[in-house]
Amino acid sequence: MSSTETPPKRFAPVRDPAPPPRASRRGGRVPAPVLNLIALVAGIGLWAWVASVGVQALPGPVAVAGRAADLIADGTLADDALASLRRVLTGFALGTALAVPVGFLMGWYPVARGLLEPYVQFFRTVPPLAMIPLAIVLLGIGELPKIFVIFLAAFLSSVVAAFQGVVGVERTLIDAARVLGARDGTIFLKVVVPASAPFILVGMRIGLGSAWGTLVAAELIAAQEGLGFRMQNAQLYYDLPTIFVGLITIGLLGLVMDRLLLLAERRLTRWQETR
Repeated sequence: MSSTETPPKRFAPVRDPAPPPRASRRGGRVPAPVLNLIALVAGIGLWAWVASVGVQALPGPVAVAGRAADLIADGTLADDALASLRRVLTGFALGTALAVPVGFLMGWYPVARGLLEPYVQFFRTVPPLAMIPLAIVLLGIGELPKIFVIFLAAFLSSVVAAFQGVVGVERTLIDAARVLGARDGTIFLKVVVPASAPFILVGMRIGLGSAWGTLVAAELIAAQEGLGFRMQNAQLYYDLPTIFVGLITIGLLGLVMDRLLLLAERRLTRWQETR
């Protein structure tokens, strides 16, 4: 190389930029409880404003809170909530307890799927509320028809989720277990059931919503207590605050139960990849 030639430039290796901190990458996200509180305050404020302008004689938060205090003081709200909670829990527990094994049978055994799936799909198209007249004729007007209607709503919502959970298990996992010498029973208990757990729990949450959604209609069947009964009785006297108390109580009870199921889902599915 002559003295007049310029030596070649040496370039430093290009390095990938460092990833941004977690907080900045997420844009400094506000915690969920804070957002929940903001939404609650905004909802109550909007409700109070709508009631203040006199929209269809809508009761405001203060009137509803006063009526709730009266119902709590005389024990009516507690009795109604316990009666409705007992019906929902019984119907929901029976519905999911039957839906899980039926869904597993349909997903694991093609013969069971061919025999049971037409009935499941048929009754899924029939609203549980349409079964109320039949339930009254066959089961009378006691607690049994109320629980049966709630059971049917929970069962039909959960059975499909359990079935899809079994069908959706990766075939690679099953084949790997077979290669290692596992029998069908072991594969089912150690592979299929854990892999189906997220679907089952989601189906249970949907079934819980269906159970609460069917409660008010179920308590049309000659009920003497319950949140649905109290709301229907208040309707006769245009007692809107009592109706609102019933609606809010149902929503709160359903929300607490849903959050408990969500907590169970997170604990039982920790092995899943966090998204």
